[in-house]
Amino acid sequence: MIYENNDDIRLITCANSSREIQRQLNACREERRPYVFVTDTMRHIENIRRILVPVSMLEEEVYKAEICTYLARKTGAKIVLLKAKDYGSKAQHNLNKIITHIRSVAERTGENIEFEVHEGVKDSFSINREAAERQRDFGHQLLLLTASREYGLDDWIFGPQERHAIRHSQVPVMLINPRADLFSLCD
Repeated sequence: MIYENNDDIRLITCANSSREIQRQLNACREERRPYVFVTDTMRHIENIRRILVPVSMLEEEVYKAEICTYLARKTGAKIVLLKAKDYGSKAQHNLNKIITHIRSVAERTGENIEFEVHEGVKDSFSINREAAERQRDFGHQLLLLTASREYGLDDWIFGPQERHAIRHSQVPVMLINPRADLFSLCD
């Protein structure tokens, strides 16, 4: 397992139906630790060698830095950062913050934390789904996403983006709540 203490993450196994995934997402809205979705259509992965981390323009994306760095240190996995193809500079700004965090942890600990950066085809609103659909391109064994802070009208009509990513992913999907007061795992 990725974590030494099973209390550090919540594992959710469920059917790959929109209704069941949404039910589980609703149950995790106030979760204080990362949670991993494994549906009945995903391949089970024992050894994580590559972690795919989509990066959008949303400010909560930088919270992924701590989790992906922790996972990379524990598993020896390479971090694959997939930056949204946006016209503005916010996604690039978030990417820079994540890279700075990875490098500072590597320097502080003396560990080699490998990462690579790719530009996505989709914008910030679709980058999570693109990441889930491009599993073969990147060869990742885990997809790391932030959960929606609040559901807006489009989420109620079309469903939140993390639900779509979970449905389309072939590998387990780890979600973190994007509120600083909800994290129990620190680097």
